[in-house]
Amino acid sequence: MIEQLGYVPDGAAQSLSRRRKEIIGLVSVERVSPQFDIENMSLLFYDEVLHGVEGRLREHGWSLLITFLKCGDLVSFDRLLSLSGKVDGLLIGEGIVPSPLLARVAMRVPVVVIAGAPDEKVADVVAADNRSGSAALVRHLIEEHDRRSLFHVDGPPTAPDARERRLAIEQVVAAHPRTQIVGSYRGIFSAESGERAAEAMLAERRHHLPDAVVCANDQMAIGVLQALSRAGISVPEHIAVVGFDDIYPGNLSDPPLTTVHQPMRLLGERACSRLLDRIAQPDLQPRVELLPTELVIRASCGCTPASARRSVVTPLAAARPRRRAIPSVVKPARRPAGKAR
Repeated sequence: MIEQLGYVPDGAAQSLSRRRKEIIGLVSVERVSPQFDIENMSLLFYDEVLHGVEGRLREHGWSLLITFLKCGDLVSFDRLLSLSGKVDGLLIGEGIVPSPLLARVAMRVPVVVIAGAPDEKVADVVAADNRSGSAALVRHLIEEHDRRSLFHVDGPPTAPDARERRLAIEQVVAAHPRTQIVGSYRGIFSAESGERAAEAMLAERRHHLPDAVVCANDQMAIGVLQALSRAGISVPEHIAVVGFDDIYPGNLSDPPLTTVHQPMRLLGERACSRLLDRIAQPDLQPRVELLPTELVIRASCGCTPASARRSVVTPLAAARPRRRAIPSVVKPARRPAGKAR
């Protein structure tokens, strides 16, 4: 009879009887850009995270509710509070919610922050080991290619990933005599902001180019490559360019982009697992888990195509936060050197 009538149970009624909705929320970051760049069009970072979260929820038969919030928008925070009443737990991306507000949300519903600050104290954090990965990348530029003057294309001030990568660059530069950061530009993780960064650099230093441009993510690095190409500047002959994330378009750029792979899908999987654990055991102490990264060597740093390779980055002792950290034992999946996710 159920099959003949096409009966579907009322989820809302079932959630009342079970006192659980079997739904979690994923709160992603929306950054406004006038250009429909690769970040805004295909949402490469959150697309991978989403696949990881959905894969884990599918094993439990739970559902996912997705929303996007703008940085610094109090109206968006009101929406976040409203969303917290519709789910059993929240996954919140990239430190978009300041700690005082995050504490308020965490009092209402279990919370795990994806790509959050390693020193966050009011909620669980699952992030890539950004500091170790960025340090390995800059050391490669300095020690393998003798690139001593670096221009840094930074990310948004609210992004914990950008902060960790910036601190790593400063730490490595301080440890290498004759190496210096000769300029910087604040981007928003978009290809367009990378183009603007390169244009600003050329306007100031056209006749004294730095040895390398170190970008806080691949989208901005791709924008830098495009702007340098228009200006007739050859990469890596005149200047090296590197990124972070290992998005697929970076493998298709000219030249292919040297970068750091962060396990975006695994971020979603591990964050979702931790949230489900916290829903089952609300009294768990907050912790941070740093997932390992890979150094991805291609041609934009000055290496030959034949030397393209991937290697797991050894964690820096300084990269671990002061509160109890859980170093992940899961290594990023191995892939052929020429392919990126």
